[in-house]
Amino acid sequence: MEKEVNFALVAFTSFFSVMNPIGVMPLFLSMTAGIDLANRRKTAVKACTVAFVTLVIFGLLGEFIFNFFGISVNGLRVVGGFIFFKMGSEMLQAQVSKMKLPDNEVKTYVGDISITPLAIPMITGPGAITNAMLLMQDATSLFFKTILVVVMLFVCLIMLFALLFASRIVSLLGQTGVNVLVRLMGLIVMVVAVEFFISGLTPIIRSILIIAP
Repeated sequence: MEKEVNFALVAFTSFFSVMNPIGVMPLFLSMTAGIDLANRRKTAVKACTVAFVTLVIFGLLGEFIFNFFGISVNGLRVVGGFIFFKMGSEMLQAQVSKMKLPDNEVKTYVGDISITPLAIPMITGPGAITNAMLLMQDATSLFFKTILVVVMLFVCLIMLFALLFASRIVSLLGQTGVNVLVRLMGLIVMVVAVEFFISGLTPIIRSILIIAP
């Protein structure tokens, strides 16, 4: 049971840090500023639903994608490590606001921003999708895969809660509090990035040393 608990904790920590509900809240508020409360809630529910479905699809299709494109899991770990490290570095500097779209681009979505850009790529960006694919490959049994899906659902529910109460949470934390939490999650993302990079690079180096004459 210890392995299952550790797997669930790693999955939760990585998804929560990469999807970053604290950092998404201010962006959600700015993008839905002209929407009434009822439609804002509908937008949040739809965005989190799409985000969850996207993670599950990419997680389940991960093996097919690997085989179709001839991608190795270890290669994706190395690339994922770079992606995570860059994301964590930006979060560590509280640069999440770089994800914000210009006002003229937001208006082109005619009120329905729940799928794009909110669900994809703001909530489920390259980091979250890569994480889903890698962790699904690490899930060696149906029970582990079920744990992963439950964790993804749980994180998406936390995201939904954060978006539904975004105005209250942001006003309670203040901009300084938001920045501190974003930086903390950025540090966690960078640690996860190093773990991904090392776990992917080590087998590659070993295979090179074995093949080398």
